Amino acid sequence: MIRWWIPPLLAIQFLTRLPVPGLNSLTAEMAKAGLVKSVVWFPVVGALVGGVTAATILLAEQFWPRVIAVIFALIVEARLTGAFHEDAVADFCDGFGGGMSPERIHEIMKDSRIGSYGAVGLGLVMALRASLLIALPAPLILPALLASASFGRWLAVAIMATTEPFEPAGRSSGGLAKDVGARTSPTQWLAATGLVLPFLLPLLLALPTPTAAAIGAALLFLLWFRCFLLRHLGGVTGDCLGFAVYVGQILILLAATAQLP
Repeated sequence: MIRWWIPPLLAIQFLTRLPVPGLNSLTAEMAKAGLVKSVVWFPVVGALVGGVTAATILLAEQFWPRVIAVIFALIVEARLTGAFHEDAVADFCDGFGGGMSPERIHEIMKDSRIGSYGAVGLGLVMALRASLLIALPAPLILPALLASASFGRWLAVAIMATTEPFEPAGRSSGGLAKDVGARTSPTQWLAATGLVLPFLLPLLLALPTPTAAAIGAALLFLLWFRCFLLRHLGGVTGDCLGFAVYVGQILILLAATAQLP
């Protein structure tokens, strides 16, 4: 029996480097079962990360220009998450940039070294995200970061609920997509949607058209990404989920900084 408070704590433990008390007594089976349930809480943990990033920007820009405040905030965020999703972006770009078969793509993504595709891809998406944070109007810093961080994690849950995990020939792939994604249900996706809405709503009320357009673009991305992964890899891996998190964040930040007539 998994107590109600274990899944949210496991979500914090999985997505951040924050010390989480009360989990040392869990058996391996309890931890795996709890992690399956924890995906519902991913948008809330994302909002926690986004709140820390926003608070760092707001505090740091009292003393320095926005560009420096954003760099400080990204450093704090990378420390908070262990650069979890940035590592996934680099691995994803290396794997799909250099691999020609599903097995080779997976092999490259599992390699701890970073290649040219990964370096360029990670550099470009981080530069884009930093530029968007610099361009954010001051009143939108908190709502945009809460919305983008929460929505990015929601998009990962959506992909887990709709796309089969990748299974290498003759062996188990392991990782989040295999151990958790195979058991992420539409009901959990629906529950995660209910938890992401409070963090999206303030931005949606402030910028209804751009935010709605970003959500629509994310749904189109979800459909395309599922087809792309099934065609080229045969399923989804943890690195693919981390890449999707970044896509979701960037779409919301693009909405928050859009210059509409």
